Amino acid sequence: MATAELNGAAITDSASFHAACKAALGFPDSYSNSMDGWVDCLSYLRDDDNMSKFRLKPNELLDIVIKDSAAMQAAVPEILEEVAYCVAGINERYDDYGEKPALKLSLR
Repeated sequence: MATAELNGAAITDSASFHAACKAALGFPDSYSNSMDGWVDCLSYLRDDDNMSKFRLKPNELLDIVIKDSAAMQAAVPEILEEVAYCVAGINERYDDYGEKPALKLSLR
């Protein structure tokens, strides 16, 4: 299983969240630093679109691990909630295309 780790203690606002994701997930320079862009980049994990540094096999998952998630929950609960919502939506999109879910969110 592929893994990307985010430091929840370092995520204090939208800008720090998107900077951390761009670094950990290898989003392209064209990344829009928005949740729409986040969803777009993670919707092509099994394609050759180079939207992230990960290229998953058909049944492989990308585990997005948020370390010190309690600190992130205290500082920006709305971002953490939106991430969980978007992970579920992205997995639903993969399912709609007849593919296995691609993402797992692990809060530590």
